Amino acid sequence: MILGLSIATFTLVHVLISLAGLLAGLVVLGAMIAGRRASGWTALFLATTVATSATGFLFPFRAIGPAHVVGLISLVVLAVALLALYGARLAGLWRPAYVVAAVLALYLNAFVAVAQAFQKLPALQALAPTQSEPPFLEAQIAVLALFVILGALALWRFRPQMAPA
Repeated sequence: MILGLSIATFTLVHVLISLAGLLAGLVVLGAMIAGRRASGWTALFLATTVATSATGFLFPFRAIGPAHVVGLISLVVLAVALLALYGARLAGLWRPAYVVAAVLALYLNAFVAVAQAFQKLPALQALAPTQSEPPFLEAQIAVLALFVILGALALWRFRPQMAPA
């Protein structure tokens, strides 16, 4: 049991939160590339992505593994994004810090989603049973390249005006 839920139910909730974070993050990234803010989607993205990383630490484990390292990095990156957006209100260098942090947080969520897909989906698992085979590496490189390109576009185009506090 985790938080009063069976492990299966908790896993389902964790996955649903993660998928909500991915979807909201893609909407936010699209808005940034279009040069506009999506305040509600941004709040949803940040909240669900923090929740995804935080709930990942609640699963039973015996040792710190790669998922824990990614989760910790994600939480640090999300702290920067939250500070830049809500604390510094995107002033000065906080705007690019926010864009980089938000895109990196979304990428980390996508990175984990790809890894999980290769672990859980039989067709992908057959292509890369140990996740060291070329199809897995190619998929992760493609996701990274896509996020680098989209992140660069967001960094260049996202210049919103924040209302004074």
